[in-house]
Amino acid sequence: HTAAMAGTGAKAAVGFLVAGVLAVVFGTVLTFVGPIIIDDQIVKNTVIDPNNDMSYTMWKDIPVPFYMSVYFFNVLNPKEILTGEKPMVEQRGPYVYRKRCQKDNITFHPNDTVSYREYRQYYFEPSMSAGNESDVVTIPNMLVLGAAVMMETLPYAFRLMISATFKTFNEGPFLTKTVEELMWGYDSKLVDFLNKYLPGMLPSSGKFGLFAEFNNSNTGLFTIFTGQDDIRKVHKVDSWNGLTELSYWRTPQANMINGTAGQMWPPFMTKESTLPFYSPDACRSLELVYQRPGEFKGVPLYRYVAPKTMFANGIDYPPNEGFCPCRKSGLLNVSSCRHNSPVFISHPHFFNADLSLLDTVLGLNPNEDEHGLFIDIHPVSFVCSRPCSETGKISEVVMPMIWFEERGNIDGPVLTTFHTNLVVLPTVMEYMQYGFIALGLVTVVIAVLVHRRLKVHLNKSHLTSSSQSPDPEGKLVSSALGGQSFSVHRAKKI
Repeated sequence: HTAAMAGTGAKAAVGFLVAGVLAVVFGTVLTFVGPIIIDDQIVKNTVIDPNNDMSYTMWKDIPVPFYMSVYFFNVLNPKEILTGEKPMVEQRGPYVYRKRCQKDNITFHPNDTVSYREYRQYYFEPSMSAGNESDVVTIPNMLVLGAAVMMETLPYAFRLMISATFKTFNEGPFLTKTVEELMWGYDSKLVDFLNKYLPGMLPSSGKFGLFAEFNNSNTGLFTIFTGQDDIRKVHKVDSWNGLTELSYWRTPQANMINGTAGQMWPPFMTKESTLPFYSPDACRSLELVYQRPGEFKGVPLYRYVAPKTMFANGIDYPPNEGFCPCRKSGLLNVSSCRHNSPVFISHPHFFNADLSLLDTVLGLNPNEDEHGLFIDIHPVSFVCSRPCSETGKISEVVMPMIWFEERGNIDGPVLTTFHTNLVVLPTVMEYMQYGFIALGLVTVVIAVLVHRRLKVHLNKSHLTSSSQSPDPEGKLVSSALGGQSFSVHRAKKI
């Protein structure tokens, strides 16, 4: 009976030991294999591949709702400005438009790249806006002021003729129109005249509007890497409109097309990573840098922001010399890609710009939360102001006219998918690996305790059996067990 119990106990101890060791080994292996499995799934879901229905559909037709909020700097004292007083503006808006993006003309190439055109459409959202498109605002007249600056080097007689033309069509240095007209275009006899007698002077031949070229248009022919050969290159731009470099700027570095198209980046970003992207609207490549961690509805994020040097001039930041001729820091001169019109890009309200720019215009209040350019991305908004210069009796000043931002937040089923794949599954995997290791260690301890208890039990059984064993002469051997004495009796022979 004792032998049977010993055998059963030994088998139990061995079983516990084997199970515990296997659990520890499995948990340890999982700590190494688990992240590899997750990373492999991320790579498969990041590669641009028509065979991957979910990720390809999300890339082709972005399911995240994007909204463009437009703010106008309504000029309060246009007549006084003409006499040399400081411009006084008030911000009007936001006027919010839902943006729909859809990629078309998609063509895959043998070198693991894909070409496409992304078309964009805008729909006014009254419920999200602080006004209606029928609101009337006064802003600088880009046609008049732009033409005045561009004609400064022309002969006096020609300038006089153009000035007379402006007066004939009742065009002055300021323009008062509805938001809808300023956004999407309005009929102008001056525009018709210029297109007829000075073709090519204006960027378009239709209605003149600040966003007339945006709606129902595309951002150019992008060719990007699919990531099939190297996931580190996925979404990076190979060429734009067939160009691998630009011709707007003064140096090869400034003309480089770097980064992605500005919607997605390669996976596995770190705090040391930067987010470079090419912006056709800014006519150059831009780069964001890591600022701080964050969270959005349970999904951990990294916030990348525009560095203060993004729009610095060549004096304050020598690498930006290629983007000159420059003005004060905080202004990007995009005249070279805007038909030589005096147009600049900055952060809204001259955020991160030379403080002297704020002294020339009343009514500006820059702050980082509202006017900083940032992207929250797992481990959008392009915010800019489009000012212009003025001439004549008006003091030379960079006048903010309009700024807009684009925002898109993951929500609904897309957010659920992201949260499951990027938060829940890695957390479950982590708990599993440590759970198996802990369970295995506990099981090994149980096996050791069972083995030790069995050993003690066998020792007791052996000693008890030895105390009752007859000697060769038929005598019982006396023994002391546990400090107790047993008397010796002679066995009676039968």
